[in-house]
Amino acid sequence: MDADGFWEIIDRASSPDALQRELATLPNSELADFEVEHAKAYAATYDWGLWGAAYVIAGGCSDDSFDYFRSYVIGLGRRVYEAALANPDSLADVDVDDGEEWEDWMSPTLAIVEERTGKYERIAAERHPAQPGGPTGDDWEEEPDELAARFPRLWAKHGDA
Repeated sequence: MDADGFWEIIDRASSPDALQRELATLPNSELADFEVEHAKAYAATYDWGLWGAAYVIAGGCSDDSFDYFRSYVIGLGRRVYEAALANPDSLADVDVDDGEEWEDWMSPTLAIVEERTGKYERIAAERHPAQPGGPTGDDWEEEPDELAARFPRLWAKHGDA
C-alpha cells in the first residue's frame, strides 16, 4: 500500500470505528503498510502552526492532546490534512471537534494487531520513520493577540473575544 491507498482508506472512514472495521479486513502486510503511512503522515503534523490551531480550537492544548489532535487531523481526510499542513488556519473551514474524539483516532492499527496476535504493539515498528525531535515552524505565545493575529479565521470561530 502506498500513500494513495492509505488516503483512500482514511477518506472512506467516517469515524474511528469505521476505520477500525475497514482495517480489520486487511491482511497483515497491508495493515503494516497502512501503519507506516500513518506514521509518516503523523510525523509531518508535528508543527507549531498545527499546535497553535489546536490550542485555539480547544481553548488550550497539552502535549498529549496535541498528539491526539494530530491523528484527528489525519482522520479528517487527505484534503483537510494537506490544507492544514499548508495553512493551519484553513481548519476554520471544517467542522472540527473540540477535543472529545481526538484520542479515538490515535494509533488505529494497535487494537487490530492485539486481536490478531494477543500483543498490543505496532506490526511494523521497525519501518516507522523517525519522529521529529521537536515541532517544525515558528513557536507562538499563549497570548490572545498573537493567536488572533496568527490564526485569524480560527480565532474568529473558536477564540476568546
